[in-house]
Amino acid sequence: MKIALFDTKPYDKEVFEKHNSYKNEMSFTFYETKLNEDTVSLSNGFDCVVVFVNDTLNSNVINQLYKYGVKLIALRCSGFNNVDVKEAFGKIHVVNVPNYSPYAVAEHTMALLLTSIRHIHKAYNRTRDYNFSLNGLKGFDLHGKTVGIIGTGRIGKVFANICNGFGMHVLAYDLCPDTSINVEYVSLENLFKHSDIISLHCPLTPENYHFINSKSIAKMKDGVILINTSRGSLVDTEDLLEEIKNKKVGATCLDVYEEESDIFFEDKSNHILQDDTLARLLSMPNVLITSHQAFLTEEALNNIAKTTINNIKNFFEDGIIKNEICYHCGRSAQCKKKRRERCF
Repeated sequence: MKIALFDTKPYDKEVFEKHNSYKNEMSFTFYETKLNEDTVSLSNGFDCVVVFVNDTLNSNVINQLYKYGVKLIALRCSGFNNVDVKEAFGKIHVVNVPNYSPYAVAEHTMALLLTSIRHIHKAYNRTRDYNFSLNGLKGFDLHGKTVGIIGTGRIGKVFANICNGFGMHVLAYDLCPDTSINVEYVSLENLFKHSDIISLHCPLTPENYHFINSKSIAKMKDGVILINTSRGSLVDTEDLLEEIKNKKVGATCLDVYEEESDIFFEDKSNHILQDDTLARLLSMPNVLITSHQAFLTEEALNNIAKTTINNIKNFFEDGIIKNEICYHCGRSAQCKKKRRERCF
């Protein structure tokens, strides 16, 4: 089995080589470049491509992969909005890592929130300059505040439990409510209206693209804090900028950004940032941005590598592919996945 890994960093290479117990059967080639229409030729001669969140697998890339004989697309992440799964159906199988560490992302979400409201990043920079003044660093208690969580899957559920531990009132919205967690499910309108803090933990779909925009923000409390550690395109960034300037949004914490693909994960410190929108966000004192870092823990990286390698091995051994995804996954009564078969 010849596998090409795209958009890889040193930590990816280290962890995949560490967990490859099938070296006689499975060989990895690591590419730093992202997979897209310009680089898809690099996949020629491989049985499988392993991709990440900012690789672009549109219909053209899918068809070129199929032409090259690639049989499997293995996502080393849970989200698959960057893959045209409808085009892939019947041609190339797609698998993902649905559960690598919900704690990693949920804990980073809380870290962003605490850093923002207690101005820890500013205090850190001050003290390094021997400035021990507390002026301008006043925060507020989380205890007793209302947090609205949109999406209560694995990550949203863990974040809800963390918020409960802080003594917060937790509102939640999800199309499939989970009654096992201590939250109050409400409509999206009521969540917007009553939440002091709103945190996004839902996948990106055509239906919720840019659903955080000027119209939805207008329904929120004045000074609301918005957190997004899910997918950048859930938020209309231009609208968000305007609402920050208008002081409707009190603070924003972002680990994702809708135009991140050519910026995040890269060192741009010696370059002029060409993205004016991101530059404006970074210039604002009440905006805290990390570059898609939430997943990056030792436990998560180990789980990603082990699950991806097992996904590949199971596929090529004609085993059951429990993590296979397709465009109509689980929606049909005749779904082969429900019968523990391949999707096609």
